[in-house]
Amino acid sequence: MLRGLVRQLRAHGKKQGGRIWLELAERLERSRRARAEVNLSHISRHVGDESTVVVPGKVLAAGGLKRPISIVAFRFSGAARRKINASGGKALTIQQLLEQNPEGKGVRLME
Repeated sequence: MLRGLVRQLRAHGKKQGGRIWLELAERLERSRRARAEVNLSHISRHVGDESTVVVPGKVLAAGGLKRPISIVAFRFSGAARRKINASGGKALTIQQLLEQNPEGKGVRLME
């Protein structure tokens, strides 16, 4: 699953010329221990309204969101997904973002 996603991101980044996809593929290739684990409080603190944030790892539920934010990640904890949806935001997979925003415009990478 992960290897296929990394291959797809690399191919899409080379085809579209989107540096965001190549950078995301590189960060997902890291070992499991080196992948990002980001809390909702960290995302809420560093991101403005109506933003799209990509976490190349797992989103955890510590803290909360006060505004709707679209969060894209490789994995979500169940509680994090519920909190994101409750705040009016969206919890998307990387594959869904790739289909919705092929150019990667307006996307912010966060670790």
